[in-house]
This record gives sequence, structure tokens and C-alpha cells, in this order.
Amino acid sequence: MEEEKKAISEQKKSCSNCGAELKYKPGTSTITCEYCGHDEMIAPNQNGFQELELKPYLQEMGSLSHSEEILMLHCKNCGANQHIEENYKSLHCVYCTMPLIIEDAYKEDWILPGAVLPFQFDQKKSHQIFSKWVKGLWFAPNNLKKATLDPENTKGLYLPYWTFDAQLYANYTGERGDYYYVNVPYTETVNGKTVSRTRQERRTRWSSASGNVTGFVDDTLIKASHQNKNPIPQKIANWNLDALESFNTSFLAGFITEKYTIPLKDGHLSSTKEAEKIAVSWAKQDIGGDTQRVHHVDMSLSNETFKHILLPVYISAYRYSGKKYNFFINGQTGVISGNRPYSFWKIFFFIVCILILVAVIFWISEKQ
Repeated sequence: MEEEKKAISEQKKSCSNCGAELKYKPGTSTITCEYCGHDEMIAPNQNGFQELELKPYLQEMGSLSHSEEILMLHCKNCGANQHIEENYKSLHCVYCTMPLIIEDAYKEDWILPGAVLPFQFDQKKSHQIFSKWVKGLWFAPNNLKKATLDPENTKGLYLPYWTFDAQLYANYTGERGDYYYVNVPYTETVNGKTVSRTRQERRTRWSSASGNVTGFVDDTLIKASHQNKNPIPQKIANWNLDALESFNTSFLAGFITEKYTIPLKDGHLSSTKEAEKIAVSWAKQDIGGDTQRVHHVDMSLSNETFKHILLPVYISAYRYSGKKYNFFINGQTGVISGNRPYSFWKIFFFIVCILILVAVIFWISEKQ
């Protein structure tokens, strides 16, 4: 089944004490009411993660117990699609803030998440990380630290990813390279005289190699959203998947959840390419020697499983000199990356200083 549309969902839960909205408290196992202070524990899932057999889901949506129908809305301004709850009366696009027409909602199936990596710090901490980041930027304008953050535009977003597991088996052919060294004569001029010398040069002795490798490929992580409008920087996309929790909608309360836009079969194709890289790496280890060439790998995968997981990112923007700059923070590690302005004059004077330094060094060397 083709799942091509982007969906954003804001999960809402009500307080059993006062009826106000409950929100997940980052770094804990509780959801809390900001109005009356009531806390509720998130019940642990004793069953752990469930890896889903891949083949049935490639052929069709798969077991109904692992899929559901959701409401979607299309933004006519920027093209994004959002997942909404049935009780919404009004809504704005999370990307461009334009009002959405609730009556235009339509239904679509999706594969339920199997695991979630909960946020480890709150929005206030994300603003502190931003302030520290701004102060440490090279070649930034002096008054950049006065840049204004709009708290309303700082969103905690769960991004969709696919993970794939498989048993890998591969036959390979290649070459093993072993280094050896030879003495090579050469001449050079010393004090106006030609002097004969020798130096060692490295050579490689190649020999044919072939064999097979096998092993388990665990949790190949594949992005499940195109993110064309605001792509997530690779710098922040490193996760400790050992901290994954069994999926529970309570972890999403108060945060936004993006639906996958890269279909499972496309994600699987990407994971197969990653598995091929792993097979080549294993083949090189098996060949041994000092260096290796792998000419051909015939790989097969078996016992393939997958899961749909959600990973945390804070997305926001700040304004400086009337221009908007986006930035992203990994909601687990706190690593930050984003767009930033540069000071023309700082860069100009830095280049001038480098040129002056080079000129001074050259002048001193000429004097000597």
C-alpha cells in the first residue's frame, strides 16, 4: 500500500482530576496536568517491542491489529498534510501556521508505531540549549544573542523512522592485499653535490580471495519522512535506540507526531542497500590482510522483520534583522543544528588578518 502523505498529529489526553489537558513530562514516566498538578504514571509494557514480519506488510497493510485509520487534512498553502483528532474545532498548519478547513478531512490507513524514544528534556531546556549555541557561533553578528524566540513556534515533534532486522548471508569474491617494503635508490643535491641515497617504499602484494559471511543485522535505521520543507540536519540524527520504550500514546501527549511519508517498501529498499554495505564490510574483515578489494557480493536476507518507531526533535525558529532562521534539537541528546546569520565584517577582517600573517611569515623567510 502507498502511504505518500505527510501527517502531523497532536495527541491530547484529559486529566481525570479536573478535565484539563495532560502532557507528557520529558525524562519521566508520567503525564502531568499543568493546571491542577495531577500526575499519572505511564504503565510499563511488559511485552517489550514487537517486531513485525516484513513480508505480509510488503504485500498489503498487514494484520489489522497493527494498523488503524486516521483523519488527515491537507494544507492548501504549503502542501503539508496533518493528522487530526475527531474533536478538533479549529487547527493551524504546523509548518506555515495557516488555518486549516476541518471539513476537508479525509481518512487514511497507517501502520501503528511499535516503539517510541521519549523526550528527555522540556521546551524550557531547549531554549537554554539554543541560547548557549548562539553564543558559541563563529563569525556571528555581535547582537545575535538578542535574537527573539517565539515559544509558540517551538514544537516538540516525534519523527517517524523504520527499523529493519534480518539474517544476512553473502558469498563474495575479491583480493587480499599484504604490504611489503622495498629499498629504492634516488639522488638529491646537498651543498651543490649530487648524493645517492635509498628510501623505503611500500608495495602491495595481491592474492585472490573468496568465501562467505553470515550474521544478524539489527535495527537498520531508515528515515520514514521526506521532510522536504525543513529537512532534519544529519548532525542531530544520532540516537541511542537502547532507550526505546514500547509504544504508548501517553508519551506523545502534548507533543506533535508526524506520520511517515516514505512507504514501507521504499524504506525496505533503502535498508537492503545498507545491508549490502554491511556485507562488503564483513567480507573485508573476513579477507584480512592490510587492505582488501571486494569485486562481487551475492547477498540474501532471511527472517526479515521491521518496526515503525518515533524519535524526538524540537523544531523552532528565531528572528534576527527581520529574517527567520530554523533550528533543530535532538530531543534525547540535546545536540543542536540549524541556520544562522554571518557577519560580513567579521569574515572580512579575519581574511585580512590571515593575509597579513601570511605576508609577515613570507617576509621573515625572505630576510633569512
